[in-house]
Amino acid sequence: QTRGWFYMLHILSTALFDRPAFRNVISHGIVLGSDGQKMSKSLRNYPDVSEVLDRDGSDAMRWFLMSSPILRGGNLVVTEQGIRDGVRQVILPLWNVYSFFTLYTNAADGGRGYDAKLRYDGYSDTLDQYLLANTGDLVRNMTAQLDSYDISGACDELRSYLDMLTNWYVRRSRQRFFDESADAFDALYTALETVSRVAASLLPLVSEEIWRGLTGGRSVHLADWPDADMFPANASLVEAMDRVQQICSTGSSLRKAANLRVRLPLQELTVVAPGADALGGFAAVVADELNIRSVRLLDAESAVPEEFGIEQKLVVNARAAGPRLGKNVQQAIKGSKSGDWSVQTIDGVDGVVISGGLELEPQEYTLETVVAESEGGTAGSRKAVAVLPGGGFVVLNTEVTPELEAEGLARDMVRAIQQARKDAGLNVSDRIRTTVTAVQTVLDALEANAELVKTETLTLALATVPAESGEPRITIEKAEA
Repeated sequence: QTRGWFYMLHILSTALFDRPAFRNVISHGIVLGSDGQKMSKSLRNYPDVSEVLDRDGSDAMRWFLMSSPILRGGNLVVTEQGIRDGVRQVILPLWNVYSFFTLYTNAADGGRGYDAKLRYDGYSDTLDQYLLANTGDLVRNMTAQLDSYDISGACDELRSYLDMLTNWYVRRSRQRFFDESADAFDALYTALETVSRVAASLLPLVSEEIWRGLTGGRSVHLADWPDADMFPANASLVEAMDRVQQICSTGSSLRKAANLRVRLPLQELTVVAPGADALGGFAAVVADELNIRSVRLLDAESAVPEEFGIEQKLVVNARAAGPRLGKNVQQAIKGSKSGDWSVQTIDGVDGVVISGGLELEPQEYTLETVVAESEGGTAGSRKAVAVLPGGGFVVLNTEVTPELEAEGLARDMVRAIQQARKDAGLNVSDRIRTTVTAVQTVLDALEANAELVKTETLTLALATVPAESGEPRITIEKAEA
C-alpha cells in the first residue's frame, strides 16, 4: 500500500493539483494477531471474521477497532474477548436502555402507549435535569473529539455517558417510569434520540435501528448532527450529582467489605466532605441508593476527623524539597512519618506546614486524608469508614438491629416475588395475588413489612403459610384489575 496506492495518490495529487492528497491524516499502530505477532493470512492468527460478524455483529468489530489505542499510534492485539467486551460495555447497555424505554412507553395508559417527544427543558426532577445537562456535554465533547480526529477519545466519551445513563439515571428512575411520568419518558426519549445521532458514525447499525424505532424517520445517517446549545447547561448540578455518585460508590464498597447485602437496610451514613452540607437536596437519593434510613451531611470544616477514625497524613515530596533543603530533606521526611509535623499560622499566613522543625513550601508536600490504622477502613463492631476521592470521608453505621434484619428479609422476598412475576411472563403493570410458604422468621418479617411487599410487587392480597423448614416457596396468580 505504501509503495502502490498511497504513492500513486500523492503523485497524482501533486501533478494535478500541486497539493497533498489529504486534508487530515491519522497515523495508527499495527494490528497484531492473538499471538502478539503481526496479523498474517498465512499464520491465521486472528479470529474467524465471519464467525465474529455472525455472533457479535459488525458494530462490535467496528467499535473494537475505533475505541482502541491503535488510533493513537499504539499497537492492537485482536482477540475475540476484546470484541465481546465492546458488546458487553457499550452495545448491550445502549440496546437495553432502548428496550426499557419501549417496554414502559408501550405499556403506559393501559397499553395504549405514550407518544414521547423531543423536549430539552421544563423538567422539575433533578435526575431529568442532570440527564439532559450530561447529554449536552456529550454532544459538545464528542463534537470536539471528532473535529480533532480523536476517534478513540469520542468512544471514551460515549462509553462514560452510557455508564451514567444505565447505572445511574435509569436505575434511579425506574419507579418514575412505572408511575408513567411524562417527564421521565420525554427526558429518556430526548437522550436516546440524541445519543443515536452522535453514535451513528461509531455504531452505525445499532444507532440506525434505535433512531428509526424512536422517530420513524428514514435514516439516522441522513439526520443533522445535534446542537449542544439546545440542552440547558447546569455545571453545578452535574458536579453535585457526580459527587453524590462518588459517595454512593464509596458507601457501596463499605457495604461489600462488611458483607452487608444491599437489600439489608442500615441505620445511618455520615458524609464529611468539603461542601457536603450543600448536598442536602440529594440526601434522599443517597439514602435510597444505599438503603440507609438516615444520611448526615457535614462540612469538613465543622467536623473533627479523629472522632470518626480518620486522620491526615503528610507526604513529603523529596524530589521537590531536596534542591532547597538539601540533606535536611531526610529530617522533614522523618518528621512526617513519626508524626512530628503540624499545620500552623505564621506571620499571618494560614496553613503553613512544619515537619521535623522545617517549614515546607506548598509544592514540597501533599496532605492526604486516610483511614486510621486502628479503623482499617473496614467494618468494626458498629461502624466502617472510608476516604472519598477528592477529599472527605464517609462513616457507615454497620449495626444490624432485629427491625433492620426483618426489613432485609422482606426485601429479599420482594426480589423473589419479582422473579416469580418475570418467570410467569406477567406485564409490568399486572396486579397479583401472592402466597408465601416459609419458616416463621420469614413470615414475621413479611407481616411487619406487608405494605412494603405489596407496593413493590403489585400484590393485592398477600397470604402466608408456615413451614417447618426449607427455602421459601412463592405462588402467584394474576388478579383482576
